[in-house]
Amino acid sequence: MKKLFTLAISLIVTLSAFAQTEEAYLKQLDSIEKTLKYEHGTIQLANGIGTLKVPSGFKYLNGAQAEKILVDVWGNPKSESPSLGMILPDAKGVTSLNSYVFNIEYEEMGYVKDDDANDIDYQELLTQMKEDSKTENEERKKAGYEPIAIVGWAATPFYDKERKILHWAKNLKFGKDPVNTLNYNIRILGRKGVLVLNAISTMNELPLVKKDISKVLDIVQFNDGFKYDQFDASIDEVAAWSLGGLVAGKVLAKAGILAVFLKFWKILAVAVIALFAKFKNLIFRKKEEVIPQVVENNEDTDEADKNL
Repeated sequence: MKKLFTLAISLIVTLSAFAQTEEAYLKQLDSIEKTLKYEHGTIQLANGIGTLKVPSGFKYLNGAQAEKILVDVWGNPKSESPSLGMILPDAKGVTSLNSYVFNIEYEEMGYVKDDDANDIDYQELLTQMKEDSKTENEERKKAGYEPIAIVGWAATPFYDKERKILHWAKNLKFGKDPVNTLNYNIRILGRKGVLVLNAISTMNELPLVKKDISKVLDIVQFNDGFKYDQFDASIDEVAAWSLGGLVAGKVLAKAGILAVFLKFWKILAVAVIALFAKFKNLIFRKKEEVIPQVVENNEDTDEADKNL
């Protein structure tokens, strides 16, 4: 009984400690949010690549702040292509759990030809991506990150040839996380490279992202000299990537706030399970101690019956 009481107290203390830790964690997120400076209107992107017009109902977080969120707060590895900023719904913050952000990057890979646009079998491509992700996951695990499983398309790839915009969405599973991750991708083709917009959220936010996607597709425009139709074959480099290659690129390098929060709750779950395991072991041990006594008493009764 004393051991059961001690374990009960341990469970209460553990839950209380994690509740306090959760509260402290949420306060920390709130304090981080208060330090961020959001912008509206027209934004000049770094290196003179282009401009971003923040649509109504959205706000912009500049590249320096976005990079700190990605690396220092969300725990992502540093990227070769640093963030050019993030856009997100005006009523939400980058630390909100029930929202999404579009992270913006630029990959100077050269001019991506779009002549394979009508020839891509996206279901076959998905099968190949799932196979390729096995190798990527080995690299991720060696680097200390969780493996990522491609569950399927959350939105089948679509290429707008007139606007030179390719977009699609993947349904991903990080490790054993109970909630799947949404990775919504937009690629805007340019003369010397591709503007990359990635939405980071959970699959729960897919309807919200789909509702807002039309507002996001046209927000970034290349400046003069970087536009797709200004390609000059005599001096410009052609990318080794095709449209299919853009879709099949690395699965996902970045996770959002959800992944960090789920890891916190995993620690709590493990602690609680361990405590319940102790309860279970103690209860079964008590039963084992009682059963022999009952059997012994039965044997004594049987022996007494024989003596009558």
